[in-house]
Amino acid sequence: MSSFPDMGSIARKVEIADRLTPEDALALLSSTDLLAIGRIADESARRRTGGRAYFVRNRHINPTNICVHRCTFCSYRRGLFDDDGYALSLDQVEDKARDAGPDVLEFHVVGGLHPNLPFDYYLDVLRRIKRARPGVHLKAFTAVEVDFFAKIARLPLDEVLRRLKEAGLDSMPGGGAEIFAPAIREKICGEKIGGDRWIEVIETAHRLGIRTNATMLYGHIESNADRVGHLLKLRDLQERTGGLLAFIPLAYHPENNRLGLARHTSGLDDLRLLAVSRLFLDNVPHIKAYWVMLGEKMAQVALRFGADDIDGTVVEEKIYHAAGARSAQEIPIGRLIHLIRSAGKIPVERDTFYNEIRVWN
Repeated sequence: MSSFPDMGSIARKVEIADRLTPEDALALLSSTDLLAIGRIADESARRRTGGRAYFVRNRHINPTNICVHRCTFCSYRRGLFDDDGYALSLDQVEDKARDAGPDVLEFHVVGGLHPNLPFDYYLDVLRRIKRARPGVHLKAFTAVEVDFFAKIARLPLDEVLRRLKEAGLDSMPGGGAEIFAPAIREKICGEKIGGDRWIEVIETAHRLGIRTNATMLYGHIESNADRVGHLLKLRDLQERTGGLLAFIPLAYHPENNRLGLARHTSGLDDLRLLAVSRLFLDNVPHIKAYWVMLGEKMAQVALRFGADDIDGTVVEEKIYHAAGARSAQEIPIGRLIHLIRSAGKIPVERDTFYNEIRVWN
């Protein structure tokens, strides 16, 4: 594959909304012409958002780090008898929700698959958060968690999702997708549901009116072809349902896990993948540069490489920090605005569905 795809041809395709092929995406991921790819992706993002870049006032709540799975890439997971394993009581969950700042608009709730907690616990997590903060949006539980709930409750998938929705679920994050390539998935998370089941859960959620995000874990043992295959499955999913709000590429962090890799992704790889994601996922509205994963400065640069969202205030992030993330666990609103504005974008506070709360012109 040439390291120099025809950027003029790619730019023309993007400008006239002629969908990129998987071969185009693979050529771009193999290209060394990062700045050209970034310019095309930045222009695509600008046409979509008018130069806006988004953030949200959010708070993470992780009910438990105890998990029946032993994914080799995961640094967050603990066993049932590990000294640093935990499971929050419902009172603790409610206290965290109540103690969050008064301006928080979204709770992001994900955790491990605890072998001893019943489905009712997770329903009560939602109810207790809603009781403490009735007006706040609840973005909770990955497709992997929802599949686990169906198993432990012995209920059909759509019934599980309906019960979660009745308990207060407003949307779902996109975690657990990892990488869809079966051979790679077997090596990094062989106990986890397969890619087809992940898509089935998300597609069912969309059918029930539950919007979601989607992710991809990259920078471990996957190839560029595996990345393109993953993106293609997400593009096809969105074509069927239209339920994806944003795509978030998540870089593998090597500390404190069993996968055995010593390397971090490079900044060039991070930016190239963000840009190609914007160009290839032409039916997904937003591409998120997750500052916790990238670091503040790289997330800011990503806003000129196709990303139009920098996530939010976060406050208490555990999963990436368990894997060695050196970023802060919280970022103030003023800092987010500064990062976005300094990147030449218009800072916009949003809600989960990208409704604009305030524009800082």
